[in-house]
This record gives sequence, C-alpha cells and structure tokens, in this order.
Amino acid sequence: MSAPSWQATEAFGELMEVVKGAEKLFLEGPRAVDDEASVAEGYRWITQILQVALECYLWGDANRPALVPITGPTLKWGGDNSDAYYRYAAVDARQTYRVRGHKGDAAYISLTVYGGPDDGRWSNRVVSLLNDRDLRVEPDGSFEVVLSATPPPDPPANWMKLEDDAVALLTRDYLVDPVKGRQCQWEIETAAQVPPPRSTDADTARRLRCATRFLNDLLNIFPLAYDPTKRNQIEPPFAQPLVSYGWVASDAAYAMGAYDLAPGEALVIEGRSPACAFWNVCLWNVYLQTYDYRYERVTLNGGQATYEQDGSWRIVIADEDPGLPNWLSMAGHSRGRIWFRWFLAESLPEQPRARVVKLSELRRS
Repeated sequence: MSAPSWQATEAFGELMEVVKGAEKLFLEGPRAVDDEASVAEGYRWITQILQVALECYLWGDANRPALVPITGPTLKWGGDNSDAYYRYAAVDARQTYRVRGHKGDAAYISLTVYGGPDDGRWSNRVVSLLNDRDLRVEPDGSFEVVLSATPPPDPPANWMKLEDDAVALLTRDYLVDPVKGRQCQWEIETAAQVPPPRSTDADTARRLRCATRFLNDLLNIFPLAYDPTKRNQIEPPFAQPLVSYGWVASDAAYAMGAYDLAPGEALVIEGRSPACAFWNVCLWNVYLQTYDYRYERVTLNGGQATYEQDGSWRIVIADEDPGLPNWLSMAGHSRGRIWFRWFLAESLPEQPRARVVKLSELRRS
C-alpha cells in the first residue's frame, strides 16, 4: 500500500524553500549587504517575519479572533519602532465583532480594518479607521467598538464598517514613555457562536500557503537596495493615501531619509513639527528594523525631544555621544535609514534639513 499524499506536506515544503532561499537576497545580487552586522540582522529578520507569518496565517482565526502582538523588542519588521505596540486579528465581513479596551497612557491609539486578498498577500487598501480623535472613550479610559457589515439595530457609540473584502484588523497604541507607561489593553470577541474548528489537511495546506505568500511579499521588497544619491538627506514629507500596499496608517504623514557617514562624522537634522497627536523619528536597517532600542537610543519621540526656544528641534545622528540633546546612536551602522512619522498632524510637516558635520565641531559647540 502506498503512503498517503497530503496537501500540507507539499505546502510545508514550499514554505521551507522560501525560508531557505531568503538569505540569498542579502548575500547575493543587487540587494546584497557588505557588513557583518547586516548579515547577522538578515538571519534574525528571516526568523522574525516567519514568526509573524505563522502567527497571523497559520493560527489566525476570524471566527475566534485574538489580538496578538506582531511587533516587539525581539519581533522587529515592517518599520517597527520602540514607542509603538501593534496587534493583529483576522476578520471576516460575515461576522460581527466587539472590541473592548482601556486606553492606558497611550498618546495615540487606532483601529484599522484592511481589505484585499485573503490568500496571505498584503492588503491593498484601508477599509475603515477609528483613531482616538473620533473614538468615544469613557471617563475611566475604557472603550468599546463594534465591527460589522451593517450598523447594529441599536448603533453603539463606536462602530466600524466591514466591507466584503475585509481581512485584517490592526490596532496601534503609541506611548511617550514605552518603558514605564501603561499600554492600551485590547480584547476582541465575535457575536456568533461557531462550532470548534477541526484540523484538516486542506485547511492546514491553505494556511501554510498564506504564510508563504506573506513572506514572498516581504522578500520582494526587503532588504532595501542602497541608493547613494539619497544619502544624508530627508525627503519631503507626504500624507499616506488610503489605497496603498501593506498595513499602513492612513492618518499619518511620513518622511524618509538615509545617512551614510564616515568615522568622526555626524548628521544634524533640523526642523519643526506641526501640532499632532504624536511624532517620532527612528533609525532602521535595510530590513526596516529599528536598531536594538533595549540598549541604545535609536528612536526619539516628541515627548522625549528637547526643543529650541522657537519650538524647532535639532537631532544629531552619530556613532558617539556628542554631549548634546536629541542624540540618536548609529549603533555601529555606518549607514542606515531615517524615518519620521506624525499622527493626526494639523498640517503637512515642513521638510527637515540635514547636513554632515564633524563630530569634533559639535562637541565644541
């Protein structure tokens, strides 16, 4: 008698081939890295995005959702930062969901429903968004949100529409003090009672292939290729459109940049931020991971920054402490990415100005 042929066996093999081949992207070809730290970070990055893929697609259940963390100090991908906590839940427009929470000390929170393919590929649009400017929060900090395709008969204070292609819910909460501050608390449940799931070969194969497609989407983008024409500058800020790729925040403005510094050099960035709920700047590697913020300051937010008398700020990126406020450590990376974000800004931020200076000059200033 021949051994049975399982769909999951084939799907698992496909996933392992993608994982096995991922290292070629940073070891060979136009996106190859040339320093020890970036190689080491590449291997860690592969394990982290695999963990996220499995958490979201192998284990995610729209009939019994859980808001699971998808970023953290050892789970870094997709533009993480030290001030933020992101959670994910699979959703289905045929269901009705109730999200309960407590705001804690968050300076900004939001719930975003994303629509698009249901096969693991990244979402391509924002279906609905509810942030803390519109969220009805009780005096004790608690809140409740209903998500459904049609408004409930007795509409709650907070309702979010689920359109036919809704596939994912992401929550965000940002803290000025992410170490001592109280994180937002989140819970989600469905209104309908569905029989317990049973593992099947076909469903497991489908889920493994969703995880594989998620990984492929990321591997098609990262690591980012080095562009010497855009070094040591910050590009003009832009508002995020509703139709975009990936799990973006549509109520934010962003500005990206890069640094490439020789020993003894520093990058000075000067600018100002409009009134907003929260803003920060992060240093990232080519995989869009923050450097290890557990040990060095590689991100800075508006509540931590020291300002000039006119309300502007000056940020210094250097591998050594120049003895000035708003210093961000390069953490041993001679070049890297710079990323600004502003949530709920009253106006589009002005373009920050950047210039390379000698570290010795800063220390004398």
